[in-house]
Amino acid sequence: MTGTPRVLLLCGGRSAEHEVSLASARAVMAAAAELPVTPIVIGKDGSLLGPAASRRALALAPGQAPTEPAAETRSGDARADRWGDAHDGPRGDLQTHQPHDSQADERDDPRTSPQANLQANLQANLQANLQANLQATLRGFDVVFPLLHGPYGEDGRVQGLLDVMGIPYVGSGVLASAVGMDKLAMKAAFAAHGLPQVAYEPVTSRGWRTAPEEVRARLGRLGYPLFVKPANLGSSIGISRVADAAGLEEALATALAHDRRVIVEAAAVGARELEVAVLGNDAPAASPVGEVKYASAFYDYEAKYSDGLAELCVPADVPEAVAAACREAALRAFTAIDARGLARVDFFYLPDSGALLLNEINTMPGFTPHSMYPRLWAQAGVAFPELVGRLLTLALEPG
Repeated sequence: MTGTPRVLLLCGGRSAEHEVSLASARAVMAAAAELPVTPIVIGKDGSLLGPAASRRALALAPGQAPTEPAAETRSGDARADRWGDAHDGPRGDLQTHQPHDSQADERDDPRTSPQANLQANLQANLQANLQANLQATLRGFDVVFPLLHGPYGEDGRVQGLLDVMGIPYVGSGVLASAVGMDKLAMKAAFAAHGLPQVAYEPVTSRGWRTAPEEVRARLGRLGYPLFVKPANLGSSIGISRVADAAGLEEALATALAHDRRVIVEAAAVGARELEVAVLGNDAPAASPVGEVKYASAFYDYEAKYSDGLAELCVPADVPEAVAAACREAALRAFTAIDARGLARVDFFYLPDSGALLLNEINTMPGFTPHSMYPRLWAQAGVAFPELVGRLLTLALEPG
């Protein structure tokens, strides 16, 4: 490829981290203002907005839903035209399909009622059109930045599609994305590489439903307090801190509402939370160490993404030996899951004992104004626009 790469920025997505992704996308679009970047917003229902509608959606205040676009927008932009009414409207191109013939439905069966069949037919049409339009659009770009957080984007599914199509993209491949998303698989990979972690136990929805006393006994052996987390979700969504056995049932119900698999961890009482940013492919570099300080019981969603509820200290005020150990362990964690491009690695540091415990790796960290990843690289002298440029360059490197 010669010249400036044409960049497609995928954001939004079906996961509970939809708004976080949009906030990250706004920041990246601003940082990459000099580059030909085209955004595509994936709705919470999996529908896609075209480029013009995506730009409008990103211009809205967080949480505000995009409205039906003006008619002139639909035909006034060459790229938007390619999507037509389908993706500048709130329901894809459903309006272009004929209604389902309900005469053959068995009206006494709710599963085959006219409404159910119509919904199924429309959903099938939507998915078929989304796939065809997405694949056609992807081929018009040199590199994709899949700035998607959580399931249906950060977990290897989008990465697999891009691999099949032979399109370079920012970040890790299928394996590292999947392992980095699934906390239980991640813990197993770290253990195999001898990286110290807090004690933990897995719980499944079936196990909790069929053998609750056995689950309670296993978790009790970890000791309280505990943290209960969905295995496949980020941004602290669905996480609860449990002080004693009385709070266990509610915490498990909260986590299992997001995932059928849950990880329960022993709390690292008295720990400081340190973070390191990693950048690179085969020869990755580690950033200075940062620390997260907060007043809440733990670093929850509100503390992460609200002004004034958490303090990000860069660089962290820790002994140089601790900082060096963090950077080395971050690179080992990056290698352990075969990550590429970027990652943020989080640690628990226990000052009294000097223990450094690996918490998790995030293969597509946030890029919001409250996010640690760009701040850590800014401390190292890499400004946000340069950071985005480096990520795109890494994506285009031969694998």
